[in-house]
Amino acid sequence: MKLFDVYPKYPISIEKADGVYVWDDQGARYLDFYGGHAVISVGHGHKHYVERIKEQLNRIGFYSNAVEIPEQLKLADLLGVLSGYPDFQFFMCNSGAEANENAFKLASFHTGRKKIIVFEKGFHGRTSLAVSATDNPQLVAEVNQTDAIIRLPFNNLEALKNNLNEEVAAVCIEGIQGISGIYEPNADFLRELSSLCKTNGTMLILDEIQSGFGRSGKFFAHQYAEITPDIITIAKGMANGFPVGGVMIAPEITAWSGMLGTTFGGNQLACAASLAVLEVIQKEDLISNAETRGKELKEAMEAYTLVKEVRGKGLMIGVEFEQPVKSLRQQLLFDHRIFTGSASNPNTLRLLPPLSISQEHVQQFLAAFEKVISHETVSVS
Repeated sequence: MKLFDVYPKYPISIEKADGVYVWDDQGARYLDFYGGHAVISVGHGHKHYVERIKEQLNRIGFYSNAVEIPEQLKLADLLGVLSGYPDFQFFMCNSGAEANENAFKLASFHTGRKKIIVFEKGFHGRTSLAVSATDNPQLVAEVNQTDAIIRLPFNNLEALKNNLNEEVAAVCIEGIQGISGIYEPNADFLRELSSLCKTNGTMLILDEIQSGFGRSGKFFAHQYAEITPDIITIAKGMANGFPVGGVMIAPEITAWSGMLGTTFGGNQLACAASLAVLEVIQKEDLISNAETRGKELKEAMEAYTLVKEVRGKGLMIGVEFEQPVKSLRQQLLFDHRIFTGSASNPNTLRLLPPLSISQEHVQQFLAAFEKVISHETVSVS
């Protein structure tokens, strides 16, 4: 049987990882400044993370939500404390797309409405309604077509005011747009959006799937604007590579039996992995580290004349050039053994390293970047 060929791949097979480095099957070491799509938060193979999972697996790896799972309560309590949302409710699932599907459904149940406002360049997943909310027509099959989605220009308050009405169940926005190329909603826009949603009886959904869990230098990127959404969706860095997603839900939204459900979501191993991540983030002060290292990276990248713009916060950084960055990324990978990320904006390089990177790792990346862009035969196109 062949694999269903949907992923463009580099001819590299990774077989080992530790901290911020990965090794291929030839023994070559690479600096990971991409974290597998912003998934690796506390570093590859962190000892506490590994031991937490091993210990849980030795006791029980899985049983369904038909029984009490104490690990879910432990995770919900610590997540509430560290995120600043101790009074919220928590539903676990398996991915970011699934988290958004459940968030949309919750908003519709709660309001009795059927429209969802999203924004241009947004990415919310590849499943049914989530892919309709994603701004990429190539990903939307005929069965995903719906009139439930209203797509508006990003950071455009006038368009929002003209479309926010009593049919709108929710407005969904990313804390920082990731895949499109690291675009931030203006703090004033977020504050006005929050106020308008409250006035209109509309749920505000913050998609923090890529920007959450400390990546921005705060637990959630929307906390820079000092707003409180009704629903927050999470995944990616939540469990450092274990497939986990979740929905954080305001206390006024009422649950009823069978409203949401999942076979694998919130299983004991998923909870152990997620708890380990939170414990490491807390103990090693990784959110503060992300803020510090991110400032170092941004300031250094902004000094290069070839760089058009540097966007983002913490360790969620987009570096835009005047030309496509495909060649630059390939040279960083094959000549200097550094993984970086692309974006739907072909001129943007995405930097999403583990939150545990040190100043030395930042300098290692910058030294390689300097060599690539200063070589007389190199072009970023």
